[in-house]
Amino acid sequence: MALIVHKYGGTSMGSTDRIKNVAKRVAKWHDAGHQIVVVPSAMSGETNRLIGLAKEIMDQPDPRELDMIASTGEQVSVGLLSMALLAIGKQAVSYAGWQVAIKTDSAFTKARIQSIDDEKVKRDLDAGKIVIITGFQGVDEHDNIATLGRGGSDTSAVAIAAAMKAAECLIFTDVDGVYTTDPRVVSEARRLKTITFEEMLELASLGSKVLQTRSVEFAGNYRVPTRVLSSLTDPMLPLEIEANSGTLISFEEDTNMEQAVISGIAFNRDEAKITVLGVPDRPGVAYHILGPVADANIEVDMIIQNQSVDGKTDFTFTVSRGEYPRALAVLEANSVSLGATSITGDAKVSKLSVVGVGMRSHVGVASQMFRTLSEEGINIMMISTSEIKISVLIDEKYMELAVRALHKAFELEKA
Repeated sequence: MALIVHKYGGTSMGSTDRIKNVAKRVAKWHDAGHQIVVVPSAMSGETNRLIGLAKEIMDQPDPRELDMIASTGEQVSVGLLSMALLAIGKQAVSYAGWQVAIKTDSAFTKARIQSIDDEKVKRDLDAGKIVIITGFQGVDEHDNIATLGRGGSDTSAVAIAAAMKAAECLIFTDVDGVYTTDPRVVSEARRLKTITFEEMLELASLGSKVLQTRSVEFAGNYRVPTRVLSSLTDPMLPLEIEANSGTLISFEEDTNMEQAVISGIAFNRDEAKITVLGVPDRPGVAYHILGPVADANIEVDMIIQNQSVDGKTDFTFTVSRGEYPRALAVLEANSVSLGATSITGDAKVSKLSVVGVGMRSHVGVASQMFRTLSEEGINIMMISTSEIKISVLIDEKYMELAVRALHKAFELEKA
């Protein structure tokens, strides 16, 4: 049979009872003749607890030491899951990322995977064992443990699936698939049976929490069939039903997906806006503003530069809310060399995006989006577009109202 990678999130691993259910589900797939690699997250809340302990010692924890601490949550998970499988008579073995080894760069707390040595894992699989590998972490060239950032277990699972040429990567989580938007905000949100990698990448990068962005990049780049499905169903659900449940992330749009102009609405509350006012409008101004920000390893999202007036221009961009104070400090330290009249910011903003491959062949999406927001009295601060998405920055207090209005306007509740 096939090699299948299972990934289980923190909620799925949230208690010993749930870990036992994961073991039953994994054993079911193994009993069907599949080779199984499992990548579990830390138990729900554990990573936050560990980071909280670090911050009790140090306000701004040293990134290398923080990774040493944060990586232990997944090590507990793989050991417990391996024991749960052994307890029901299955051969299982657990490994930390450095034992495989999963090689990363040295960007602590946000490392990127560079290579995976899968020989040890292949030997175990050929011997009939279920292999359980820590997600979220690897080891750099100096043998330091480095974590991949929040949600990094998704990336680990898809990267392992790509390296081992797995038939499919199953992302088991606490939701039963990808929805048109967050059902907690819009009760009429509908689960999608399929979605393209392109759409999923946009949704993930724009704030959808179902999958981590880099995991979708890996899946698309290495053509790893990926399915999002629930781990909270009966672990003994018949395999033929489970294998076709959830949402399949596909490689090509089928005819039904081409008919849908918009597939989903994503939003991100974790946004902050910074404006550099009155900088000289000359070649290189964007680099001089964003260069120091990039050097501080701060990611920039939306960007807009105003028209020049009297040789001066205003430059606005967004960063994550957690990086907002640091980004402001970097710019203020460089304000004299920038020639800025002032630097202002707003940490109470949200980004809202509509996504759909159908936008390529349909006109009027932007006008409908802007008309809907206007009718609700919602002001747009910034606009960003790509071939299959339109994003706007709005006041965070209007975010849920905007999502509900747009979901209704684009009739996303209809199949």
